[in-house]
Amino acid sequence: MEYKGVKIEWMHHNCFKITGKDKIVYTDPYKIEDDYKDGGLVLITHDHYDHLDVDSIKKVISDSGVIIAPKDCGPRLDTFGNRKVFVSPFEVKIIDGVTIKTVPSYNVNKFRSGKEVFHPKNKGNVGYIFIVDDLRLYIAGDTDFIEEMKDIRVDVAFLPVSGTYVMTPEEAAEAAAVINPRVVIPAHYGSGIGTAKEAEEFKKLVGDRLKVEILKSSEE
Repeated sequence: MEYKGVKIEWMHHNCFKITGKDKIVYTDPYKIEDDYKDGGLVLITHDHYDHLDVDSIKKVISDSGVIIAPKDCGPRLDTFGNRKVFVSPFEVKIIDGVTIKTVPSYNVNKFRSGKEVFHPKNKGNVGYIFIVDDLRLYIAGDTDFIEEMKDIRVDVAFLPVSGTYVMTPEEAAEAAAVINPRVVIPAHYGSGIGTAKEAEEFKKLVGDRLKVEILKSSEE
């Protein structure tokens, strides 16, 4: 899809390609098959295999591209000679002309065992608010509906909907209502974790309150 002159493609799972006039941004490259090597910025939300996929990063990042990731992703990114910027929640960076704000990304009610959640707040995982050609976008990462979302104001929001490890469609619909973006795009499904069924359920729950775009994978 194209929105306000910015092209937005869903590649797989939580990977989106955002193409502006002068910059291409990828989020969480995963299961990428083709060689693109055009990514000026690659945003990694956390270190899980379906968000930090080294082989996929190699296929999308350009020679001069920059990788942005939480600090504990560092060892797995050592193979790259590209510039790397390591971040924590609540930081603002301007990288190659793109303004990026990090926000927390964590679970409150998705448990691994006992009282241990899959994505603890103290781990330092992040979502990103970033600006491409004056368009404000938010990639949430692996998160539940959290308090910090009440302060997020963006044009386009990519929200996980698959449940189990992230928000369910119902929780994502609540988050979308609070964030109130101009466009909301369901994420985190279709590559072995969640299916299009959750995306459709999310769209049904949001109804006419917001514009929901369910994208088809550009690598299919």
